[in-house]
Amino acid sequence: MITLHGFGRAFGLPDPSPFVVKTEVLLKLAGLDYRRVEGNLGKAPKGKLPFIDDGGTIVADSTLIRFHLEKTRGIDFDKGLTAEQKGVAWAFEKMLEDHVYWIVVHDRWIDSANFDRGPRTFFDKVPMPLRPIVVAMVKRQVKGNLRAQGLGRHSPDERAQLAARAIDGLAAFLGDKPWLMGDGPFGADATMFAFVSSCLCPLFESAVRTRMEQHKNLIAYRDRGMKLWYADLETA
Repeated sequence: MITLHGFGRAFGLPDPSPFVVKTEVLLKLAGLDYRRVEGNLGKAPKGKLPFIDDGGTIVADSTLIRFHLEKTRGIDFDKGLTAEQKGVAWAFEKMLEDHVYWIVVHDRWIDSANFDRGPRTFFDKVPMPLRPIVVAMVKRQVKGNLRAQGLGRHSPDERAQLAARAIDGLAAFLGDKPWLMGDGPFGADATMFAFVSSCLCPLFESAVRTRMEQHKNLIAYRDRGMKLWYADLETA
């Protein structure tokens, strides 16, 4: 059985990391037996979650996990899509993972109120005398990553503009389709559901959430995915 190492339920989400949710949805789409465990970042092969243990084979990174499942299980998450459609799906995935993701990170880790609502709870297990030091150290690292990536150099209005362009484009392409590429769901829906549900999390105040809430089709898309893959959370 595959073991999925993630962070665990938090913020009313299947996992606070959209990459963990993406991986779990891929496992669900593949119909594979798996179990979830709370991962240890200190022991993670790349210092990040998720990673999976597939009968002793360790695979880190959500996309590389997808490639592993496709190779070892003969799964085609894009079955039925044309080469052009696969390219479009990949582009939307990367827009979410490599662009929108960093805006969300900034909203949650740099905004003090959002940080107190969410990420600060990650440090509850750190002994109190050390906790402020560890929090400051990690926040400084996150801020450095954001600046190196580039989005940390922008003003709030500039980040909001960038987020709006991505979200509006996603909503326009989805239109009235049930899933990103049509009747699906396909592999890209694992990524899209993970990010849409994360961005719509009511715990956090952000321009990303405000913009996404303006698109009824994205809200309906989130609800469809919750009903299909996380009915236990939907009714909790």
